[in-house]
Amino acid sequence: MSGHKISSDIRSTFKSGDTEEFIDIHFYRPAGYLWAVLFRRLQVSPNAVTILAIILGIAAGVCFHSGNLMVNVCGMLLLIWANMYDSADGQLARMTGKATPFGRMLDGFCGDAWFIAIYAAICFRLMPQWGMWIWVLGAVTGYCHTKQASLADCYRNVHLFFLKGRSNSELSRSSTLKGDLPGLSWKKDFILRLGNTIYANYTAGQERRTPRLQELLSAVDERYAGDPPAWLREAFRAKSLPLMKYTNMLSFNTRAIALFVSLFVNQPWLYFAFELTALNIMLVYMKTRHERICATFTRELKSSTYVGSR
Repeated sequence: MSGHKISSDIRSTFKSGDTEEFIDIHFYRPAGYLWAVLFRRLQVSPNAVTILAIILGIAAGVCFHSGNLMVNVCGMLLLIWANMYDSADGQLARMTGKATPFGRMLDGFCGDAWFIAIYAAICFRLMPQWGMWIWVLGAVTGYCHTKQASLADCYRNVHLFFLKGRSNSELSRSSTLKGDLPGLSWKKDFILRLGNTIYANYTAGQERRTPRLQELLSAVDERYAGDPPAWLREAFRAKSLPLMKYTNMLSFNTRAIALFVSLFVNQPWLYFAFELTALNIMLVYMKTRHERICATFTRELKSSTYVGSR
């Protein structure tokens, strides 16, 4: 298989070129693709790969409890390995057509499980110097982390919706997800019902924090039956694309770099400080910009002069 063919195959498993960042394109996606090909041959399901990623990520977190740098480096390597699998599960799902809402929920929980383990390890490590106050700092940081990652995921999926259309994006609506729940029995489908319930509530939380975006999506539903025309897709993409770098920085790679640096200098509390300052500032900027963009498009869609111009 030629290098060009490999590159083409790998790119076919991307969500989109707009939403991939440099480290993912040149490292995690190629590595994840190779793992995905292996798992497909072994008939391993995407959800099973996600569970393996969860185990590796938690093991990495445990390693960060130690003050020994070599143990920390082992944890870093485990976390990198876990993220390869986290890339591979989505690539495998797209390769095999097995993407599901439950799989997306499990994939989202994967990252949460990693960082819960990481925060707990750092807090235990710093308790002798900080006392119980480090747990307060860790809890606040973890709360901010969930909001940062949630909105980054939301804006990435909205971008994909306007770029590729509803059928080729992972944008979900809580009303649809909750409407599907009665078809699942708590007795017979407990795991699936629980997972879909959590995912529906997660999506509802994203919607509550993005009111202008929800108004725009409602206007698109009303005017275009949920399928925005080409001109609107192009116009929204042009405004949304510059924000994709912030959604990426609020995801894994930037956090991992900050975490690794803090461990190398033996000051893991610096990672908490980075999330509470730099990433929260980035979140506020990203949300403000995105909500303004959505409000502008909604006004245009609803304006009487606009109707006659299209």
